[in-house]
Amino acid sequence: MTTEQPNSSEPAMPPAVTNFVAAAAAAPESAPSPIRQFLNARGSGGIADRIFMGGMLLCGLSIFGIVVFILTILTVNSKLSLTQFGLHFFVHSGWDPVSGDFGALPFIAGTLETSLLALAMAVPLALGVAIFLSELCPAKLRAPISFVTELLAAIPSVVYGLWAVFVLVPLMRDTLGPLLYKYLGWTHLFEGYNFGVGILTASIILAIMILPIISSITRDIMLAVPTSQREAVLALGATRWEMIRTGVLRNARIGIVGAVILGLGRALGETMAVTMVIGNHPDIAKSLFAPGYTLASVIANEFSEATGDMYLSALIEIGLALFLVTVVVNAIARALVWAVTRGTPARAS
Repeated sequence: MTTEQPNSSEPAMPPAVTNFVAAAAAAPESAPSPIRQFLNARGSGGIADRIFMGGMLLCGLSIFGIVVFILTILTVNSKLSLTQFGLHFFVHSGWDPVSGDFGALPFIAGTLETSLLALAMAVPLALGVAIFLSELCPAKLRAPISFVTELLAAIPSVVYGLWAVFVLVPLMRDTLGPLLYKYLGWTHLFEGYNFGVGILTASIILAIMILPIISSITRDIMLAVPTSQREAVLALGATRWEMIRTGVLRNARIGIVGAVILGLGRALGETMAVTMVIGNHPDIAKSLFAPGYTLASVIANEFSEATGDMYLSALIEIGLALFLVTVVVNAIARALVWAVTRGTPARAS
């Protein structure tokens, strides 16, 4: 009987591999083999998953950390003013740095007044631009108009301010102001001296600045509505306007509210353009022609002139007031969204 000789041409396995295979063959059947243990350890990824989850959790919590950090810094640096005036600072209308009398009510009123007026002027126009671009605009004009609309959002605010000083202020003083007084003077909102600078001028420049933001986001949201929604409404015999109203705007209403909130955030925090045309006078007036002040513009205009600790602390507390006003306005906007949807998610497309 002859025995087969191993083929001398095959390469011999390294001793380490030979020992590893022998140990795997000698292991009991109930215990997993070393190879399986190695593969299980490599494929489980438990440590990597925990590291990834921890990193993502830190990223999420960092948002709360940033907000708390900003609030803490503003509170600490305005402690002197808070101690001196307390919460009365936010409802007091006096502002006299010479005598040490400080109150943020005129600035809060000016901020809310200009922002809400800007929204009242910008939202209907922005919605019309978005509807035209997404539903009615010819294909050849859609790209150029969209490009110009997005370009307006990239213009620096100081450029808007310069344009307002040289164009909008004379127009308001010589043409638009007299017309408003002639036809709407009975409302008592357009009375008094009209120097071209004031609440209304600042509101108009704010409306122009937030118009491209609201219209661009609203257009993208309307384009995201499936075509099947439009076809279904038209198949039921609806007109073009009914299709837009019920098939597009109703499904996109939550996103449109979000676009308006973003525009409001831009209006609340706008500084330079408003400072150049609002008149910078800490007073609460009924007339929209009267000069005013906003929370952001008073900080930019007087921070470098603050000589005393109380003066500086009062300005920092105004920054705290701007922070709180922004939070409250966004909370109200969220409540309005909930009032529309009653807490239900958006419709499935």
